[in-house]
Amino acid sequence: MQRHRRGRCDDSAVREGVSTRPWIVDDDLWALIEPLLPPWPKRSPGPKPVNDRRCLQGILFVLHQNIAWQLLLLELGFGSGQTCWRRLERWQHAGVVDQLHRILLTELNAAGQLDWSRACVDGSRPREKGGAATGPSPVDRRKTGSKHHLICDGRGTALHVITTAANVNDITQTLALVDAVPPIAGRVGHPRRRPDSLLGDKAYGSRAVRHELRRRRILPVISRKGAPNIKDLGKLRYVVEQTFALLHQFKRLAVRWERRPELHDAFVSLACSLICWRRLKKAHS
Repeated sequence: MQRHRRGRCDDSAVREGVSTRPWIVDDDLWALIEPLLPPWPKRSPGPKPVNDRRCLQGILFVLHQNIAWQLLLLELGFGSGQTCWRRLERWQHAGVVDQLHRILLTELNAAGQLDWSRACVDGSRPREKGGAATGPSPVDRRKTGSKHHLICDGRGTALHVITTAANVNDITQTLALVDAVPPIAGRVGHPRRRPDSLLGDKAYGSRAVRHELRRRRILPVISRKGAPNIKDLGKLRYVVEQTFALLHQFKRLAVRWERRPELHDAFVSLACSLICWRRLKKAHS
């Protein structure tokens, strides 16, 4: 019964104005993805592989509906769950998903939809069923869990997400998040990867972190421990909570079922790419 509930659809997408079949890849998005996919060998043993576009739609179906891989029916036309799982693994090793996210960030930057005046960092803990990059959660009776550390721009567009064990200290990921932002082109001049300022709560700040941020020419706007919170900081940081809410609309990310962290990271990057794609379409409409 539990597996049946994991695969059940609801009408939340309809209420939010999103297509009732968000796993369908439109032609414009496919035109961006197809050149990134690694080619199949001309002479490969076995039957003819399932079409890449159909496999991608099967992966998106699992991402949106959180259905178990083995419950992905062949009648849906996406291939088997094993086929889609192996295709996602192959694309992740080839760096396809990260390249797609970077291309969409470049398109958003060219459209003037990225706010480099500030960036925000925060963390959120999805439940975890086990595997690597897990640890006892300090806020959930020490249940095994993971944590997403997110950096987004001033408009809430996810720039990078790092997955760690739930008991990893937030402060250890501040500089890692900043340095993981890829160089994003799209505007006149050199590709940009550094915001003007970084906003975060007390868990992400220390004297050493503030020094390193200033050395990177980033103004730290992080409340100090033992001191009152910076006035109106929450009004500027709400966008990172909004981004987490958008990510958790993808049901596969609310509970981490993948024991292998690279496959979970592939789902996270794919979700970030889809959010960027929606914003890009809205900007061009």
